[in-house]
Amino acid sequence: MLRFMPVGDSMTIGSAGEHTWRYRMWQHLRDTYGGPFALVGPRETLYDKAADAPTSYEYADPDFPRAHLAGWGEGWQHMVPLIGEAVRAHKADVLLVSLGLIDLGFYTNADQTAENVRAFVAQARLANPRIRMVVLPVIPNVRAEADTAFATQVTRFNELLAKAIADLDEPRSPLLPASLPPSWDINHDTYDGTHPNASGEHRIAAAFAEAMHQAWDLGERYEAAG
Repeated sequence: MLRFMPVGDSMTIGSAGEHTWRYRMWQHLRDTYGGPFALVGPRETLYDKAADAPTSYEYADPDFPRAHLAGWGEGWQHMVPLIGEAVRAHKADVLLVSLGLIDLGFYTNADQTAENVRAFVAQARLANPRIRMVVLPVIPNVRAEADTAFATQVTRFNELLAKAIADLDEPRSPLLPASLPPSWDINHDTYDGTHPNASGEHRIAAAFAEAMHQAWDLGERYEAAG
């Protein structure tokens, strides 16, 4: 049994009424992986915007393993103290990580965020020395179009993230960079300039799937159109 744990912020937890990219990834793995697998993690809910809390189970299609470690407004610094116990408790084999936008927007600069990446990797490996991680760069959002300083931080962090992945990669616990979804368009792939709509969900799932297929021959090419 291969256990995948999605780790992320608001783009990963999703909100009431959505499928989420986690669902799209589960569909892809179900159709192409060819072996037993599960999505695991300590949480299952979506974010309820009306309640301003992660209390919703109103998935567009709830019939899939909904477990994850994602939170609205949570970033690398929030996940560092959580990831070790989550990996141990749920026996995660592969982490699918999409974090950083919220850090840069509200909590830490690019260099500080990169240090939290390294701390996160260390904690995950303490829990499972053979953990595999696939990490998505920060996808620039609408704020990056209007705020030059923020856009510069996003660019710098993505560069530091790539360096951290290269520095920390090791054969027994590979650290795999996913590519930014090609041709990402905030007007087509999000509903508010940041959070993915159905098209964006497919594109994010495809970024993770393509990385694993190319590097590890896991699954097949992602076929769903965005």
